[in-house]
Amino acid sequence: MTRTTTRIGSGAGFAGDRIEPAVDLVRRGGLDDLVLECLAERTIALGHLRRLADPATGYDPRLGQRLTALLPDLLAGGVRLLTNMGAANPHAAGRIVREHLDGLGSVAPVAVVTGDDVLEVVDPAAPAAEDGVPLGEHGELVSANAYLGADAIAPALDTGAAVVVTGRVADPSLFLAPLAHRLGWDLDRPDRAAAGTLVGHLLECAGQLTGGYAADPGHLDVPRLAELGFPFADVAADGSARYGKLDGTGGRLDRHTVREQLLYEVTDPTGYRTPDVVLDLRGVSVDHDGTDRVRVAGATGRARPDELKVSVGYRAGHRVEAGISYVGPNAAARARLAADVVAERVRGLAVAPRIEVRGGDTDARLRVAALHRDPGLLDVLAHEVEALYTNGPAGGGGVRTRLDEVVGVLSTLVPRDAVVPRVTVLEAGRAAA
Repeated sequence: MTRTTTRIGSGAGFAGDRIEPAVDLVRRGGLDDLVLECLAERTIALGHLRRLADPATGYDPRLGQRLTALLPDLLAGGVRLLTNMGAANPHAAGRIVREHLDGLGSVAPVAVVTGDDVLEVVDPAAPAAEDGVPLGEHGELVSANAYLGADAIAPALDTGAAVVVTGRVADPSLFLAPLAHRLGWDLDRPDRAAAGTLVGHLLECAGQLTGGYAADPGHLDVPRLAELGFPFADVAADGSARYGKLDGTGGRLDRHTVREQLLYEVTDPTGYRTPDVVLDLRGVSVDHDGTDRVRVAGATGRARPDELKVSVGYRAGHRVEAGISYVGPNAAARARLAADVVAERVRGLAVAPRIEVRGGDTDARLRVAALHRDPGLLDVLAHEVEALYTNGPAGGGGVRTRLDEVVGVLSTLVPRDAVVPRVTVLEAGRAAA
């Protein structure tokens, strides 16, 4: 049923976000929809690496934890959940949601949105947007995910799903889709798409709108940052929105925090490109509307682009980081001597490490780091730091070494018609479907 207003909340702004503020929003916020935005470019590329190692994985590792905390209250309050925690394996994530709902005795359907995985569509010879070099020349491509828009999510909402799980969609689209569904907006209208995209852009980073990532003691004080509350928005059919946070929560929501988030990651305020609209922020007004309440309106937009952005992950080699500490009198000099020893030991190695000493005269740490395609060479480097225990200066301790594969991230464009979104509905008892 079309409404005149709807309330939507942001329960996560990245994969490692806190869970408690989202629970509080669901219990006390009077929400219609909750969005968990947990996906970044490197996050999905790393998810693909996990899935290559184990086909049953690839979704957000904290999915089960968030579902356990949120689903009982979501169901009790009739709050719909949308999340991109499907990451590199939305179907597996959907099955996990289905299992949790079945365990709670709920027959509510789960909708899974796919079609963003376009690795077979992307041409390795296509230039990377960042440097113009063909994608394939950077390294083996392991992932390519198109940024789907609200139009890909809309059919999932039409199924009556209580939970919608996606892979890569544009962050604001996670918010625009339910807003359009509740308010009866036509997604082909740039003015409506712009209004909902602005709401999504302001809410997508959760606590950043309420003072998180902004606090700077003496310059921008944020009260009770340890109890930061997450934001919600009351959105009207005309596209205007009133933003707030729950009474009694920490943080601040005012013109300063809203304007800071307004420009976050926006390189061109006159033409912020999303899959749904080219957003123009020049006419946006931000007005105080009470304690921790701000009213925002005035977004305009142009027709959505004919191409979709694609985030491409590639194998960029391996990275090593190793360190050892020295404490007490003359510690810095001993750490510098350790640095000289490592530099001499690896002089003939086909790797150029970064070797640095951090700390003070009585508490110093040697740090050695390098990036290379051959993990064997990096292991030699790490071993040289470890060997300083008994082959280096006096009093070394606390050796830590870490060797990881590095996933690089690039971007390119593909024609919109080359990407085919799909919706799969998991009914009660179909977790294994």
